[in-house]
Amino acid sequence: MKAILIDTIPFQISPQMIAESEAKNGGRLIVSGVLQRADAKNQNGRVYPREILEREVDKYSEVQIAERRALGELDHPESSVVNLSNVSHNIRKVWWKGDDVIGEVEVLGTPSGNILKELLKAGIKLGISSRGMGSVNPVSENTVEVGEDFELVCWDFVSNPSTHGAFMSPGRVTEGIVKNRVINKYEKVENLISEMLCDLTCKCSIPGSK
Repeated sequence: MKAILIDTIPFQISPQMIAESEAKNGGRLIVSGVLQRADAKNQNGRVYPREILEREVDKYSEVQIAERRALGELDHPESSVVNLSNVSHNIRKVWWKGDDVIGEVEVLGTPSGNILKELLKAGIKLGISSRGMGSVNPVSENTVEVGEDFELVCWDFVSNPSTHGAFMSPGRVTEGIVKNRVINKYEKVENLISEMLCDLTCKCSIPGSK
């Protein structure tokens, strides 16, 4: 039976890198780095087989990216549909480096995109999270493998990472290991993002508000 599968790789970007990216790209913030990793167990205990992830990445590139609608949200909802009112970024291109899926991501000037940009400027460490639908098959006591029926939906920006992984930065990729103390910091950010999105939604819903 299919279920929503969400797995995250952490990344960090410095205010200096943001300024350099905006200067280089005419004011736009564009970051590049690891989106997902194949054949490696993440902290959710899931493994994405290379052949399945390759198939879905190819489909995503040929359709969503080619048609410039590879959109993602700020914080992942429990849904297989991308909510346009919460879109924060667009994936511009993807490619492979070893078993890593590398992506170039443009942060959009939407309300959620602006929140994302301000969080990054403040030095808040976030993650980029794959969202898909599929089943899993047990491999061992603490490990499951994503099944053939997996369908990639998008990549979202989130505050709770689940995978030892790589960090994203404008124009380059650097790698690092996530320690438990860092993961705890991510968890503390979830309320901040939720409160900011709530404040924005409430403000927009008030007649005459700007």
